[in-house]
Amino acid sequence: MKHTRSLLAATLALSLAACGQQTATTPVASPVASAPAASDEVIAGAYLVGFKQGALSAQSLSEQAAVQAQAIAAAGGVMTSQWADISAAAVKLNAEALAKLKNNPLVEYVEPDLVRHALGFRSGSSDAAPKAAGLSSQGLRAQALYTANGEYTWGDNALRVSSLRTANYTGAGVAVCVGDTGIDGNHPEFQLNGKKLLKGYKNFTADANRDSAFTLNDVSHHGTHVSGTIFAQFGAGTGASGIQSGMDSNGVVGVATGVNLYMARVLGDSGSGSSSGIINGVNWCAAQLKSQGGTEDKVVISLSLGGGRASQTEQRAYTNVYNKGVLTIAATGNDGAAVSYPAAYSNVVGVAAVDSNLAKADFSNFGAQVDLSGPGVDVISSVPLGQGTRASASGGGVTFSDVQSADLSGKATFTGNIVRAGDGTGMAGANQFCGTTTRNNLLSGNIALVARGTCSFEEKVANANASGAKAVIIYNNTTGSLGMSLTNSYAIPVVGILQADGEALLGKLPTTGTVAVTGADYESYNGTSMATPHVSAAAAVVWAAKPTLTNTGLLNLLTSTAQDLGTAGRDDNFGYGLVNPYKAITGQ
Repeated sequence: MKHTRSLLAATLALSLAACGQQTATTPVASPVASAPAASDEVIAGAYLVGFKQGALSAQSLSEQAAVQAQAIAAAGGVMTSQWADISAAAVKLNAEALAKLKNNPLVEYVEPDLVRHALGFRSGSSDAAPKAAGLSSQGLRAQALYTANGEYTWGDNALRVSSLRTANYTGAGVAVCVGDTGIDGNHPEFQLNGKKLLKGYKNFTADANRDSAFTLNDVSHHGTHVSGTIFAQFGAGTGASGIQSGMDSNGVVGVATGVNLYMARVLGDSGSGSSSGIINGVNWCAAQLKSQGGTEDKVVISLSLGGGRASQTEQRAYTNVYNKGVLTIAATGNDGAAVSYPAAYSNVVGVAAVDSNLAKADFSNFGAQVDLSGPGVDVISSVPLGQGTRASASGGGVTFSDVQSADLSGKATFTGNIVRAGDGTGMAGANQFCGTTTRNNLLSGNIALVARGTCSFEEKVANANASGAKAVIIYNNTTGSLGMSLTNSYAIPVVGILQADGEALLGKLPTTGTVAVTGADYESYNGTSMATPHVSAAAAVVWAAKPTLTNTGLLNLLTSTAQDLGTAGRDDNFGYGLVNPYKAITGQ
């Protein structure tokens, strides 16, 4: 069975990744007003040109490439990348050059070079309303079908990774090439007995000083997190000082600890990248195959990325690597809408996200292009060393068990008096501390205790900070963990705690307490980005156990053995269901 799909336009703006050859670039004149302007999806003045395939079939591939390059130059364009085997190139064009190239009889189309973005996000919420049930890690832990056990995450347990490891099904002999934001190759989860295990790394973005996996390159942390889900080594964690509350001191274990791991850095410091850079990365991943001059027998490309606008050039690229024997697996997107690209393309496996009850994650995109599902809610994995955050808080003699640091919280520890923030004009009311000019001088030099409510976390924290508070505790107004995203960075520590703990603490005032936000080596993320590496690693484990399969045969096996979820048979929310590598290998 070969999975093919029409190029239906999706409606979200997410992110994509890819790999290939790059050529030197030179500046081109700024586009005039009639050329497309920069947007969330389009790079101003940058285009992908597709030549008519077969128009120059009498010539060799190198001769065809030369003719195509000459056509671009004659139009006044500057070529930045060329992909001869798909008769396409990336170019810089002003309006005049664009018009000339479109009129060339050898040209089939000219389309924008698109912006793509990473598809995962830190567990938490940025608004004042309670988090949706699908994002409530506390609620999930209370009711979950699958929970963590030692180094095995709930996602590992849902995929029976312990049984796979016991039977020595680890993906050895298969390569997984991740297209993402980079990786911290120094993380102990990517080492064994002191040996660094990353097989290959290449930067396909214009970011300076990002060419080594062992120096700063993964600024957004997304790629290191994805890679840990695939490859984190058993017993190789960073120890008690770097883990999150409740974690095993050895960290986590990946689904496929035996694979050869590659990282194509196709998304930059901002978490975004271009279609052209992604295609370059995808081609580099495919070039690792022995049949293409590399050293690998099998390659799985894992793209925790997506975009809402289709590209003919991207489709050509993914079909090309599929025909070379690669299996590309991609995230469907997090808008709760149509499937993003590349997951929506022909010859790409689309992955949806489920929570630990195997319910559809509320953010997970849906449609006919969904093939498989993977764990994608409250997924704990590695991040660059020290760049995560861990939080703790106590008050009234009680240390709280569920404490979440806010995004952009300061990393600091403060011990002092805990003071009810109040509502500005008086201490009565819901303790929400709303109003952009609300202040409470009693908070100066103390810990502000605030209730979640009708205004944003940002407003509450800004008010406390402006009042002189040295730390902020916000307690939930519903059951479940309280994660927070802030707009601005703060020097003071900001944490969220459970509703019951906050209300109990309020009743103990006046009292003292401690708030601490420190560095960590692991984080919990949500997204189809997190589901995708589970499926990519599972595919590698099965392919290693059944090496005679083609990429088409492998996909057939994965879909036919998946754990059916939702409506009986394939459906638009789960595809064929939760990937089940153990059953694919053993039939059990």
